[in-house]
Amino acid sequence: MTLQAPPHRSTRRGQTRQVGVEIEFAGLPPQETAQLVQTLFGGELNVVSPHRLLVRDTRWGTFGIELDTQYAHPDQALVEDAHADDSEWARQQHLRRVEFHRKTRELIGDMVTGLVPTEIVCPPVPWDELEALDTLFKALREKGAKGTDASLLYGFGLHLNPEAAALDVDYLLSMLRAYLLLAQWLRDEIKVDITREVLPHANPFPKEYALKVLDRNYAPDLDGFIDDYLHFNPTRNRELDLLPLFAHLRPEHSHALLHNQLTKPRPTFHYRLPNAELSKPGWGSAVEWNRWAEVEKLAADRQALDARCDEYIARNAQSLTTRLKNTLRRLFKRR
Repeated sequence: MTLQAPPHRSTRRGQTRQVGVEIEFAGLPPQETAQLVQTLFGGELNVVSPHRLLVRDTRWGTFGIELDTQYAHPDQALVEDAHADDSEWARQQHLRRVEFHRKTRELIGDMVTGLVPTEIVCPPVPWDELEALDTLFKALREKGAKGTDASLLYGFGLHLNPEAAALDVDYLLSMLRAYLLLAQWLRDEIKVDITREVLPHANPFPKEYALKVLDRNYAPDLDGFIDDYLHFNPTRNRELDLLPLFAHLRPEHSHALLHNQLTKPRPTFHYRLPNAELSKPGWGSAVEWNRWAEVEKLAADRQALDARCDEYIARNAQSLTTRLKNTLRRLFKRR
């Protein structure tokens, strides 16, 4: 597959933009998955705990592989508590608690393997090397990994984290506007799995917020842009999650969501919509990148973006009664 080049191939610092990729699947436990990653990309295999592994020092950096449930992994706060000021007896008691905790979490992981997904968090990859990363998805498919469509219970997704080309509000607003305008097209192209539609992880933006953002009179500064987003979207569960980007831009912001342990500050768009379609030969991050690239192209075409914003506002700002009348009028004209 030919990768679509984005309008902005580099950041404002002149560096090739990178894309983080995350994928969930069943049918292959973390240990086997990590060994597969190491076989393909080299690096050093590091077992953090029985169900959490790292493959370090690959050509792009560190891959993280784990069961996607916190209950299969030791609580680091408990494990790292040194109890340095306690008596020898108290320290020994703590070590026994830690050992029991580790064994319990390992047992939980053993029990839920096959019920909860394995997740791979890839290191940031230059956008023009995504095809090389897709050798991993081909290998997973050949090893029997199961994607979203393998079961009604599998609400698995692939997440892309494209690095922002710039961090000013004009660029970010254009990107959000383009996404809002193309969101339904993306859903139609992807054919979002019914299980993932029911689960809350990639919910659409509320219409009220879309109408606000797509109004061309909307011209906030960066802080206003962030505050409006948080007001209308007090959740991580959006198809395009901007919380990691905002946590990076405003680490001092007081909103609790920007300090949630699951919100990792980074200068990227967290795009959560695609299915994990491992059953489809040829599918991978390149396919989903090319769909995402349409958002970037529209965002960079100011004339087309403005025209489509105006069209959206004209079509959706009308009352329900007016929209119904217009629909009926069009139907009668066709007859």
